This record gives sequence, C-alpha cells and structure tokens, in this order.
Amino acid sequence: MRSIKQPGPPAPERIQWVEARGRGFTLKLEAGLPLLEATRRGFAAEGFAGGAVNMRAGALGPFAYVMPALSKTGDNAAFYSDTFRPAGVTRLQIGAMTLGSRDGAPFFHCHALWREADGRFGGGHILPEETFVAEPFAVEAFGIDGAVFAAEPDPETNFKLFGPVACAASTARATSRAFALRLRPNQDFAGALETFCRERGISRARFHGGVGSTIGVRFADGRIVEPFATELAIRAGIIAANAGGALEAELDIAVVDYTGGLAEGRLKRGDNPVLMTMELVLEVPGDGL
Repeated sequence: MRSIKQPGPPAPERIQWVEARGRGFTLKLEAGLPLLEATRRGFAAEGFAGGAVNMRAGALGPFAYVMPALSKTGDNAAFYSDTFRPAGVTRLQIGAMTLGSRDGAPFFHCHALWREADGRFGGGHILPEETFVAEPFAVEAFGIDGAVFAAEPDPETNFKLFGPVACAASTARATSRAFALRLRPNQDFAGALETFCRERGISRARFHGGVGSTIGVRFADGRIVEPFATELAIRAGIIAANAGGALEAELDIAVVDYTGGLAEGRLKRGDNPVLMTMELVLEVPGDGL
C-alpha cells in the first residue's frame, strides 16, 4: 500500500478514539454571522459543545480558503497553499466539518467543494476566521457528549491536529452510542474503520462528518487521483456486513488535490491510505439504521 514518510515517529496507537453518546439534528445557520459562530450557536442550542456536520448546500461570503500544497520547507510531508478570497457569494456543493476547540476556544476543521460567484468550481480547507454565512441554510449535524475534538500538537505530522479527548458528560439529550475517531497516517481508510468496528462487536454503523486527507485516491469504479496531497470530505458513509458476513465500509467522498483537481465517488476498499489525518464520528444506533 502507498505510504508517505512523515517528519516524526509514528504514534503506537493508530486510531485515537473516545466512546461517547450523541444525537443527530438539523441545524439552521444564521446569515451575517461567521460560519464558526453560527455553527457553535446551533450546537449550543441543542446542548452540545461540538461534533460533526455534513453540508449539501449553502451560501458563504466573505469566504476564505486554502488548498493542499507541497511543503516548501520539508518540515511537513505536505502543506497548505496561500489563502484565496473569492469575491461575491460562494455556493457550497458538498462539505464536512468537525466542530471542536483550539487553544481553549471554539474552532472547526472543514473541507468542501463549491462554485464561486464567477462560475469557477473549487475545493479546499475553509478558514473559520474569515468565512461568513451569506444566506441562511440548513446542515445535518451530529452532536457528541462525553468527548470533544481538541487541536493538539501532533509530533508525527508536525501539525496541530484535531483529535478526540474525553470530557465530562453534559445535560444534552443523546440518543445513540457514538465514537469520536481520528485515524493516523499510512493506514487504509476503510480497512481501519472495519477493523475498529469488528474488534468492538459493531455490526452496523453510520459515519458523520469526515474530514481529512488520503495519499491520492482510488475509486471503486477504477478512477484514480494521482497527486498525493489531497483534502477530503465524506459525503455519506456506513459500515455493515456483506452477504458473507464480513464488515464492509462504504465511503462516498469529495476530494480536491494539490493541483486543483476535483473528484467525487465511492472509495475503493483497501487502497486509500490516510495522508495526515481523518476525523469522523461513528454512530451506532440502538435500533439499527
């Protein structure tokens, strides 16, 4: 399987995880607010400090983002581009977000594809500090209780990355068993999730959010994204037993690579190693999906 040498030593634990409780809900983002604040308010109104978001549409402006890029210094296996700030209103096509905390304050990690006001299609990493909600829109949210994604220094990649940490349970109404996960580099995305579930006796689950990167992309239909540095968002994902009883993860994703190439589709199992990180929430409903 493809692999990329990281600047630091690999952590022994290849999946960082915390078991929690959670609940899905529809969140309406208010116009005129920073995207971060609008999301924070929506989660807080439901009693949650953080969790995961999936976006199917939305209007943003002002809007700022970066793309994956090659590292200029060698301090990281890959890096970010300069900041882009397209004029006018940018229309989201698909996106995923992890809402957590960084340096003691709310923060998010969000990858998306979109169409800019001049008709150009793009994708990348949305910057929380400079992006605002231009028009009200609704997103699919999943709040977690008993865990939070916190940005901490990661010696392996030499980045400050979101990872789940345990926290005190709140009074939020949670209805499902959930796991907050972070996959570390150089392990197959689907395979790691299948192993995680198999080891815990989880036979069926749904994924929420899903923000990270893979070393290029291999799709189930045979398409290939060759550039190794990508930013990826999960459109939808489940894990369930196949006809033979083995667990299989179905992961539909959207991706931008460091050349600006955009692609969407279902990942090929066994051939999509994580580049830097992959964050998501796994929901195990008590009464099935």
